Amino acid sequence: MSTYFVYILTNQSNRVLYTGVTNNLIRRLEEHLHGHGAGFANKYRCRKLVYYEMSSSIESAIQREKQIKKGSRKRKIALVESMNPGWVDLLPTL
Repeated sequence: MSTYFVYILTNQSNRVLYTGVTNNLIRRLEEHLHGHGAGFANKYRCRKLVYYEMSSSIESAIQREKQIKKGSRKRKIALVESMNPGWVDLLPTL
């Protein structure tokens, strides 16, 4: 059985929020940390993991990612704070 992750990254000042989906969270975070890719997360240096959730279905993970992305900044902040009120980097806990 596979596991999929929907995650939110932020930058050092917690001003930018990036939402993504992957089947290998550690590998994907390493890619973000090393600046691989020319996208949004790299441009704004989003390298701090502040939220993640797991799903057993890629379809439900993608649907959840889209739901989060469509939400307001206020909703994303509330989501992060529901799991991580201190906005600490969760990568070391994985």
